[in-house]
Amino acid sequence: MDTPIPISLATTAEVAAAASSATAEAVPPGAAGHGLDIIELIGQSSGVVLAVLVLLTAFSLVSWYIIGYKAYYLRKAQGESLEFLESFWQSKRLDAIYQVSENLKRSPISQVFRAGYVELSKLKSGQEEGTLGHQLGGLENVDRALRRAQTSEITQLESMVPFLATTGSTAPFVGLFGTVWGIMNAFINIGAQQSATLATVAPGIAEALIATAIGLVAAIPAVMAFNYFNTRIRVLSSEMESFSNDFLNIVKRHFFK
Repeated sequence: MDTPIPISLATTAEVAAAASSATAEAVPPGAAGHGLDIIELIGQSSGVVLAVLVLLTAFSLVSWYIIGYKAYYLRKAQGESLEFLESFWQSKRLDAIYQVSENLKRSPISQVFRAGYVELSKLKSGQEEGTLGHQLGGLENVDRALRRAQTSEITQLESMVPFLATTGSTAPFVGLFGTVWGIMNAFINIGAQQSATLATVAPGIAEALIATAIGLVAAIPAVMAFNYFNTRIRVLSSEMESFSNDFLNIVKRHFFK
């Protein structure tokens, strides 16, 4: 009959401690108990990747400022234009409408009217010739004044909006550049450490992919806002065109008979 070999508690504790120590050495610091910290990864990014992230953040902040400002501006422009058109069609005197338009400076339609009214006033305060040539020339002057004002207002409405298109088209590629650079650095580090374990690869790849993610975060709202603002501007442009034609017909019937 074999005699059992006694196992002391000290021996068991030593084995457990050795196993725990080996496990701790196998798991890199920061990998146990929690995932990768995005803020920490950004702070540890290489110079080029960090510059890309700063640039994309700046693009995003400027885009959001433009989105907020243009949304407010176009809403005011649309509201004041509706108010002006209501006053225009209810009033029978152009000078009264001109006084109303002074308080509706955000309305592009009111500014078109003001330009046409000023040109019409210059013509009426000048010579009162009744010849056909004078009538046609005066009508053309009013038409040109309306066109110039319309072009000026469209330019004002479109100001800063092209930056959103620029952000939407370039931000993903800037982020992709940061990703490619980060992945290249990750593979260089793998070659230097001569280790291709997941713990070695993951931080570098995650750092690189953050650039693409921020690029998309900057680009998607910019593209959506750009399309929305273009639609609103086209509507206002069509309303200005229709009003210019209506105003020109009114001037032709009442002032150039």
